[in-house]
Amino acid sequence: MPHRNKIWIWWESLTPVARAIAISLFAPLLVLNAWAIATIFDYFHSLFVIVIGASLLTFLLNYPVSYMQKHGTTRGRAAIVVFLFAIAVLLGLGVTLVPLAFQQAQQLVARLPEWIDSGQRQLILLNDQIEKAGFPISLDVLADQITVPLKLQLQRLAGDILGLAVFTVTSILDFLLTMVLTFYLLQHSDQLWRSLVEWLPQKIREPFSETLRLSFQNFFFGQLISSTSMGFILTVIFLTLRVPFGLLFGLTIGTMALVPFGGSVGIALVTLLVALRDIGLGVEVLIAALIVQQIIENLIMPRILGQFTGLNPVWVFIS
Repeated sequence: MPHRNKIWIWWESLTPVARAIAISLFAPLLVLNAWAIATIFDYFHSLFVIVIGASLLTFLLNYPVSYMQKHGTTRGRAAIVVFLFAIAVLLGLGVTLVPLAFQQAQQLVARLPEWIDSGQRQLILLNDQIEKAGFPISLDVLADQITVPLKLQLQRLAGDILGLAVFTVTSILDFLLTMVLTFYLLQHSDQLWRSLVEWLPQKIREPFSETLRLSFQNFFFGQLISSTSMGFILTVIFLTLRVPFGLLFGLTIGTMALVPFGGSVGIALVTLLVALRDIGLGVEVLIAALIVQQIIENLIMPRILGQFTGLNPVWVFIS
């Protein structure tokens, strides 16, 4: 506080011209620092991705390891068992769901121009019905202004997504390094964490560690359960409704739901794509997705988070 007061007194003592000069000198330094940070991050991007990915995997896998430790298994043996099980699950998904989703993504990219043309025709038919009803609204120009740029943007976006999905030699190497780092972190994460929190004052070490652990636990497990449930249920519904590329769309919404508000963005994107082919089917997809989202987020998740946090589900729902 005294240091802050000195800065404030110094700032108040400056004339308006001096303040303007100080701001003009500070702004370029701020931009330069932002550019330097962005450059450093871009240079070490691969390393950051490996460390962050391994840390998140270690955090999730540490719970079954700790559970096995409590029942008499040594940490090294528990880490090996949990790690091998996680590798088996990842390989199972990579052999089954990933190739199917990637194949559907390729087919979607090929059919995007056809779907966009179909959306344009549906807008024109809707425009004819509006004109017959006597409403002074024309959708012809709107159809051309929307569909042509949309076709280019969606094709470009889909191409970028497919380009990111293709594993290059670097991607495989990063994945292997992430797995190796995860394995070592599982075995030695306790010692590593203690060495990090030793820099903190002794009074706040335990509260800080416990609060951080609970916060990450509640967030990651909540998002993981929510996204997995939403992806599975929507995939089943989309396949039942005979939605084209139902597996790909269900997995897309489930994956995007890992990020806050990502599920809503995924629902909007999938609804738009399906509506281009069939407006009626797009409305069915939107209704089904919103119902599932509301049930999971407002009925199921409050109970699950209530069990994690010990709070009444009513308070979780309100918050």
